[in-house]
Amino acid sequence: MIQIKNRLTGVIVLEIETLINANLSGADLRGADLSFTDLRYANLSNADLSFTDLRYANLSNADLRYANLSNADLRDANLRYANLSNADLSYADLRGADLDFSCLHFSCKSRMAKTDRRQRVQLAHHLLSWMKYAESLNDDEKQIFEQLKAYANEFHRADVEKF
Repeated sequence: MIQIKNRLTGVIVLEIETLINANLSGADLRGADLSFTDLRYANLSNADLSFTDLRYANLSNADLRYANLSNADLRDANLRYANLSNADLSYADLRGADLDFSCLHFSCKSRMAKTDRRQRVQLAHHLLSWMKYAESLNDDEKQIFEQLKAYANEFHRADVEKF
């Protein structure tokens, strides 16, 4: 039996056999210690995970749509293929997290997340890909493209073209 405790109060907020493929949609897990937890394929849509410790958690293929992850610690978490559409990532710490193939929502709710260089390079690479295949770029955009090429080419995926 897995016990999930609020790390601030020590109160047990959930007891469950396994969290792999668990349906925790809408669950209130604020402040829980889920570090190193295997949450593969879990449904955490609309869950409140604010201030939750998710360091090193395996959230691959997890459904995190509309989840509140504000101030969550996601350092070194596996978020490959996770759906983070409309998730609130305000002040979340994503440093070291694997975001490959995940679905991130571009909104004000994701602007203030703490990220690392690898993630920012990955985002820059995607930006330049859009620019490369755009029908037209103005002079400012062409200058930005040229200035960011070396940075974006640090992208960690070897199977992706360089600029």
